[in-house]
Amino acid sequence: MAERIEHCISCGVRLEGAGAVRFKCPSCGAELGRCGKCRKQSNAYICPSCGFKGP
Repeated sequence: MAERIEHCISCGVRLEGAGAVRFKCPSCGAELGRCGKCRKQSNAYICPSCGFKGP
């Protein structure tokens, strides 16, 4: 069973509150998570599984 993502891939904060999401990497399908603040600021992230870079 896949591990459930609990922290933001960009900044490391716990995924809680408004705007936090879990989603699949567009390249490899690995589960990623982002907090509302990083999403709003369009902070970069890198998928640890395949190296995909996203805004």
